[in-house]
Amino acid sequence: MFCSILNAAFYSYQALELRKYFKSLGAEISEEKSPKGIEDDLHKIVGVCDACFKENNEADIEAILNSIVSIMVSIPLERGENLILAFSQRLTKAPGPKLGMVALQSLWRLYNNLESNSPLRYHVYYHVIELAARVGSVGEVFKGVEQLKTEFATCTPSNEQMQKLYRLLHQALLGQNSELAAKVMIELLGTYTDENASYAREDAIKCIVTALADPNTYLLDPLLSLKPVRFLEGELIHDLLNIFVCEKLSSYLTFYKNHKEFVHSQGLNHEQNVKKMRILTFMQMAETNPEITFDEIISELQIEEKNVEEFIIEVLKTRLVRARMDQSSRAVRVSSTMHRTFGRAQWLALRDVLLAWRANVHQAHESMKSVAAAQLEYASQTPKP
Repeated sequence: MFCSILNAAFYSYQALELRKYFKSLGAEISEEKSPKGIEDDLHKIVGVCDACFKENNEADIEAILNSIVSIMVSIPLERGENLILAFSQRLTKAPGPKLGMVALQSLWRLYNNLESNSPLRYHVYYHVIELAARVGSVGEVFKGVEQLKTEFATCTPSNEQMQKLYRLLHQALLGQNSELAAKVMIELLGTYTDENASYAREDAIKCIVTALADPNTYLLDPLLSLKPVRFLEGELIHDLLNIFVCEKLSSYLTFYKNHKEFVHSQGLNHEQNVKKMRILTFMQMAETNPEITFDEIISELQIEEKNVEEFIIEVLKTRLVRARMDQSSRAVRVSSTMHRTFGRAQWLALRDVLLAWRANVHQAHESMKSVAAAQLEYASQTPKP
């Protein structure tokens, strides 16, 4: 009881000092405490809290914002919801990258001080991502989809809220981490069901375009199984995705010739598309040919002879194909390759490999049993000294 009274007195004093501080900056706020109590004081303070951005000292600004956070988290959730939302919205408007970073740190502190089951965690986190995107620091707070699911394991935002957050994350990550942006978009598409997948058309197109444009994404087959992507069957974007999934460079060049304006309208770079399709086509050739000649590469991939070796080195850097280049015989000897698609044939091949491995393990086990039995028999027959 005594501690509660002491804390209330401390927060009341803190609020009074904040009132005086913001008044000194010219904010429209009274220096006097509100007769309605600490919550009304805090409402007034939050209403003018962005006045502190006039200060020149970033450390002072951070101290002021953190002081507000400390009072805010002491108020019961049912009475502090509007305060937290208003404060979060104010901080997202912090001017410039430096002040934006200061505001981001305070907003992140607020988020981490909320109870793990608080429904406000989602709203504050959304504003955190908004602000982080503006100052180029999304990677500081968002580490991946699995981490995000852990963050909201107990407060469980609605499906619509998560879709809104995934869209924001995707947009924020596009210029900073295209691979992670693609993963976020795939997660977004996974939130749609058979009933509402037809409404995800725009998200599905973004997902495909992001994956095609990402220089590090080559295995695109999983996209075809996503419900919203299946609803695009018959459209040009779906046809283009199919080319990148299972067809060769010649198919892409024909598509581009017939639909050049469409490719550019999606923000895709033709030269980058050709580069990726050459690698994908080489992967497909390597699936059935343990040895690929330079002449085959020149013909199939439409590469000048002087650029063949450079291309092969580029393919090997992706680690999608393991091979050895033999300049003297003008050939590439393939030891293994990733499959562009993983259908029934690949599952059957994997089953055969696993069955062979199990048989070998069983044979080795039986051999070891025979060796152990022979040693025991020998030991029993050997006279003791």
